[in-house]
Amino acid sequence: MPTIDAPSGNPRSPAGGRMPLVAVCLGYFMVILDVTVVTVALPVIGDALHSGVTGLQWVVDGYTLVFAGLLLFCGGLGDRLGGKTVFLAGLLVFTLASAGCAAAPTSAVLILARLVQGVGAALLVPASLSLLRAAYPGRAERARAFGVWGMVAGLAAGAGPVLGGVLVAGPGWRSVFLLNLPVGLTALLLSVRHVPGSAADRSRRGLDLRAQTAAAVGLAGLATGCIEAGALGWTHPVVLGAFGVFPVALVAFLLLERRSPAPMLPLALFRAAGFSASTAIGLLLNTGFYGLLFLAPLYFQQVHHYSALHTGLALLPAVCLIAVGSALAGRVTARTGPRPPMVAGLVVGAAGLAGWVFAGPDTPYAVLVVPMAAAGLGTALTMPAATAAVMESVPADRGGAAAAVFNAARQLGSALGVALFGTLIAGGLVPGLHTAVLVGAAGFLVAAALAAGYAAGPGREPEPPSSHRPVARRSAGSGRRDGGGQP
Repeated sequence: MPTIDAPSGNPRSPAGGRMPLVAVCLGYFMVILDVTVVTVALPVIGDALHSGVTGLQWVVDGYTLVFAGLLLFCGGLGDRLGGKTVFLAGLLVFTLASAGCAAAPTSAVLILARLVQGVGAALLVPASLSLLRAAYPGRAERARAFGVWGMVAGLAAGAGPVLGGVLVAGPGWRSVFLLNLPVGLTALLLSVRHVPGSAADRSRRGLDLRAQTAAAVGLAGLATGCIEAGALGWTHPVVLGAFGVFPVALVAFLLLERRSPAPMLPLALFRAAGFSASTAIGLLLNTGFYGLLFLAPLYFQQVHHYSALHTGLALLPAVCLIAVGSALAGRVTARTGPRPPMVAGLVVGAAGLAGWVFAGPDTPYAVLVVPMAAAGLGTALTMPAATAAVMESVPADRGGAAAAVFNAARQLGSALGVALFGTLIAGGLVPGLHTAVLVGAAGFLVAAALAAGYAAGPGREPEPPSSHRPVARRSAGSGRRDGGGQP
């Protein structure tokens, strides 16, 4: 997600006015909403489709894994075919897949439709950034557009569990996916009519399909091992085989990328300590927070027997602060640089996750309000700052690739959080929850150490080698490059 700054006004463009931003943000809202809106519905879906915890993990992770695995590839596809073409294709795929989710008669069909949703999401997100660049060519209006785009992500992530609870309590769990149909169709119509196309680079060389396949196989192996370990055991041949696939596929991916004339992932980016650290922070942050967001509804509904609506409302202390805190974090980051809000947010978030060790069968809800609020606030403070650190750690001509890598790492973290945390509760929900939140808190503290030691701070912007490195000009009193800081 890009840096989430509070917009100072509505961006305007002589070519497109507000409508391109509305169209693009509608599509992005659906993508992020569908990461969190399903969480509250999971217990109900499990009962309706006779699915266990492993099946429910795949309902969440099938989406995020495909989303993460295809982001880099779809970014290149958008450059080659044009952002508008790929964005419209993503909207169409996502909307049709949502209809498939709503009509799914079994958990297997639902998982398959969620995989297709992930394809649509991966097409949408990178293309949406290129479309905003084309629609708002001025630096100030473009910055405001990206601020709104980022804030939409915070609003969608925060609204997901509450909206899911309302829909499940009313029309039923299928309405969680049916909601995307009118939103998707509206975004399609607005995009066709109002969104200007971005230039297509027909001279771009191949899309590195072999490396993409290796990356997808590796991610699938890692997630499969984590998810199936809960049902089969950590030493089962299927689990060990899945874990074994991951390092083999990773090595294959790195070798293919090193030799590729048009790599999806410029490996030189990782020579910058700030970029590597910030990418790891994004992964660890999403692992802990989205892992908690997967387990918390199960805890409230299965241990305290809350309804879906009650569960959505119970999660408000965590999710509301995502949207509010993200806007605040953008302002703080602009004044102090990314390091202080990252360190503070990760420490606060770690305390919030660790506070869930007090969750038990007889624990009053009030005891969990502060831990939930701390986890949400910590996540909200960290994410915009981590995005700024990523963008400040690379040359301007690598900004698009850096943003794609960071988003892919975050989505991978979300998938791993659901997979790992879901596996840990195989022996019992409450004891597994305690272990999971301590693992998540430890990950937050590791991320805080990375932020303190390596992530870019004011006046420090390490750059990886680049044959096309631009001269970085700094304005007085600013730790940012002119025109930098936004993907």
